[in-house]
Amino acid sequence: MRFKDFVLDKFQEEAIEKVELNHSVVVSAATGTGKTLIADYIINKYVNSGKRIIYTAPIKALSNQKYRDFKRDYGYDKIGLLTGDVVINPEANVLIMTTEIYRNMLMSKDEIIDNVSYVIFDEIHYINDRERGKIWEESLIFSPNHVRFLCLSATIPNAKEFAEWISGIHGHTVDVVRWDKRAVPLKHFVYDSELGLTTTSELKGEISKLDYSLRVDGGRRGRRGRRKKKTKAYLKGYYPPKHIEVIDVLEQKNFLPCFYFSFSRQDCEDKALELSRKKDYLSSAEKKYVIEFFNMKIKKELRQLESARMLKTLLIKGIAVHHAGMFPSLKEVVEELFAEKKIVVLYTTETFAVGINMPAKSVCFDSLRKFDGISFRPLRAKEYYQMAGRAGRRGIDTVGWAITVYDRKFNDINVIHRITQGDREKLKSQFELTYNTVLNMILNHEPDEYETILKKSLYYFQQKKKNKNIRIMASFNHLVKKLRAMGYLTQDNSLTQKGYFASRIYSQELLVTEVFFGGLYEKLDDIELNILVGSIAYEPRKKDYFKFPKDRSIVNKILKTISSNNFVADKINKKTLMRLTLMIKRWCEGCDFIELLDYTNLAEGDIIRFFRQIIDYERQILKASLNEELSYRMGKCIDMIQRDVIKVDF
Repeated sequence: MRFKDFVLDKFQEEAIEKVELNHSVVVSAATGTGKTLIADYIINKYVNSGKRIIYTAPIKALSNQKYRDFKRDYGYDKIGLLTGDVVINPEANVLIMTTEIYRNMLMSKDEIIDNVSYVIFDEIHYINDRERGKIWEESLIFSPNHVRFLCLSATIPNAKEFAEWISGIHGHTVDVVRWDKRAVPLKHFVYDSELGLTTTSELKGEISKLDYSLRVDGGRRGRRGRRKKKTKAYLKGYYPPKHIEVIDVLEQKNFLPCFYFSFSRQDCEDKALELSRKKDYLSSAEKKYVIEFFNMKIKKELRQLESARMLKTLLIKGIAVHHAGMFPSLKEVVEELFAEKKIVVLYTTETFAVGINMPAKSVCFDSLRKFDGISFRPLRAKEYYQMAGRAGRRGIDTVGWAITVYDRKFNDINVIHRITQGDREKLKSQFELTYNTVLNMILNHEPDEYETILKKSLYYFQQKKKNKNIRIMASFNHLVKKLRAMGYLTQDNSLTQKGYFASRIYSQELLVTEVFFGGLYEKLDDIELNILVGSIAYEPRKKDYFKFPKDRSIVNKILKTISSNNFVADKINKKTLMRLTLMIKRWCEGCDFIELLDYTNLAEGDIIRFFRQIIDYERQILKASLNEELSYRMGKCIDMIQRDVIKVDF
């Protein structure tokens, strides 16, 4: 079978056959095998049918990319985009959106859902995400029974269990299509400064021999026969591998182009600059092309940014960086130049591996440990394979190479061996009730349905299989009690107007409602409101720096205003409010984007993302409010922020 000039693999044909039967399908297939071609088929099938297709993605960047791709393939009028801060063509037959937006549409009983035929969940394994997984779960629970699903994921060991759960709660057939064979086979290696390019098995054997030699020669045992800890003598004079050394070996073996993954943005930039001082991969003609392309794509005023100048110096040598802190247009330039084979070595964080279909001949990992916001931990196998799967270009390479840089002082070869041997990580529920979910359940369902709905969760399904006793209503009743005490519910558990407002706010719902449903907001002007919303939206990180305002009258006014509400006064971070004031104030007053870089050490991409988060909150408030004055004020606040580079440009 052929589709869009592609000869389909067996698993793609099988999935399409199930779609033609109007079944839901869970596709469990290795990264890079062409899962999204099945989504393309569904869109092509329904785009002119009068039925709607919803395509959900885990991150806004992927939603934006899919919007560009589908708009190019099917035409502007057929494709829409909804990502919280951006709304384009919402009446279109095909709607691209983040999974959060789809979940929120279900909660608000959006009439768009009535005409939906298929919902495509790209990267469905995000259901395992500790913080956001519940969004995917609720999206499946609350979808109406007429909707069918295409769930796309890297390998899911318990795909059958997952499909049984969906089938059980919606009463229709859910088929599983598995495909473990890659079009380009993947080979896994480690790079050791002494053995060079080797396998985990060979390195384990070498280290075991050295450990055994050390035990025989110098191992001393303390009480109860335990050997006392002793410095490994064989590490004396040892040096960890250098990234340039690894790249040199890849070049010698003809393993370029390469993605070099590091989990630190700064490290990506440092390594790229270091390589650029020693290597140049482009001819003079290619350099000329890159310079012209860069100047055409990047506006003149942005080219003076330090980050833009740095990237340009890298690109003219065939080297680049890509991470979430970069200016969106700079990331797009990198992606397009890589697709045109003008980038040979790309230093990047893991965000490049999510959804972007740009394979290289080899993939390197600077480490298989990452900081997850709480602590450093080993990569999960699914994370590793998501990135490693970018190795190997279909129709070009016979093998894709995944190489982990190994440091004997800090790495455990057994952990690396386990991670790289295969993805055996099952999908596991992260279900957790929120105030918003409880309010919407009460708003849209009868009391005798609450327990039935909660028993539809993957959490309940998986725990029942373990024969565990689950008090499914305990958490629900606890949240109801608190909502009643705070005036969101009446004594007979009906939503008050305040409760209805909160049901349309999807994050920090109580805090936002306490500020904007009552009269607090009326005492603040539009700039002050943007500062207050910013302090709610901001997600602090340890090394973030902001310049404090010399005049603290705005801060003092906001603090005095919120002090009349104990809940708000307790929840708003006073230091965060102080830190954000100058940056938000100047942007609202019309300053150039470059000026903002004097007020914070946030990367350009992070500043843009932060302002778009403010817009997202303010859109929710605008939609939630029945108060014309508040809606008008929110529109003005949004207009102040949504300008210049903050405004998404397609």
